[in-house]
Amino acid sequence: MTTSDPKSKLTVRMASPRGFCAGVERAIRTVEEALNIHGAPVYVRHEIVHNRHVVERLRAMGAMFIEDLKDAPDDRPIIFSAHGAPQSAHDEASSRNMVAIDATCPLVLKVHAQTRRHAANGRHIYLVGHAHHPEVVGTMGQVPNNSVTLVETAEEVAALPDRTEAKAYVTQTTLSVDDARCIISALKSRFPEIQGPAKEDICYATSNRQNAVKATAANVDLFVVIGSETSSNSKRLVEVALSAGARNAILIEDQNAFDPTLLKSAKTIGVSAGASAPESLVEDFLASLAAIRSLIIEAVETVQEDIVFNTPIRLAS
Repeated sequence: MTTSDPKSKLTVRMASPRGFCAGVERAIRTVEEALNIHGAPVYVRHEIVHNRHVVERLRAMGAMFIEDLKDAPDDRPIIFSAHGAPQSAHDEASSRNMVAIDATCPLVLKVHAQTRRHAANGRHIYLVGHAHHPEVVGTMGQVPNNSVTLVETAEEVAALPDRTEAKAYVTQTTLSVDDARCIISALKSRFPEIQGPAKEDICYATSNRQNAVKATAANVDLFVVIGSETSSNSKRLVEVALSAGARNAILIEDQNAFDPTLLKSAKTIGVSAGASAPESLVEDFLASLAAIRSLIIEAVETVQEDIVFNTPIRLAS
């Protein structure tokens, strides 16, 4: 079966911003600089970001990725990933006198600080997020277990038990903006006195990438998001593309995972990439398309990003 006439034109609408955000760039830079300063190996708790290509490149440089600090020796640096870690992991590193370097995204650290502050003030915290995601695990691990309740859907809010203490909410930073607002609205309706952040916890990069997809996806035959299956923000981009009017939307890890038969009747497609996906993967995907179709590239830019996060203090000092 032929996928299409090799000479036929294909309009490719490129969503911008896409790909790496400031938090991801900082986390990757942290591992690179730690290797340069301390030599190999350095140990990283969890994947530094959710992208196999990034992880494999850093592993080849000497980074060792682990899930439990018991798998790291005391005398080598330990780096906490961009997603953040529970306080118990930081306490263990401190008790073992490890060189601990915190690459947690500053926007995630803000949510951690809010969570600890609410708990210290006697509030019960509702965390809007996805179970088992490392960012959620890290945030819940900032306070005692009985201080926080995870809420994944608006439908769950009605079944929440009544509580006498004051209440607050925080959110995972990589959620669907629209879904998060729906859940927050349900929480506010159920608990009118509930306190929340002065500014939403959904990070600027997540919001920007979702808005760019919304501006790009209407009426495209196919929307392709490049990113990992373990990347929450990448999965949300697929959902946003479908809700914004794409006829079909898929998530692929790289160009090798793309099925060209999907282009058989396509005239226009949209493309974006998750916040942990390198731009090189987008370029490789476009090159694979150019091998079978004549491409017309259209850029759809909704905002320019110029945010840069500083290197962790432990490396900078």
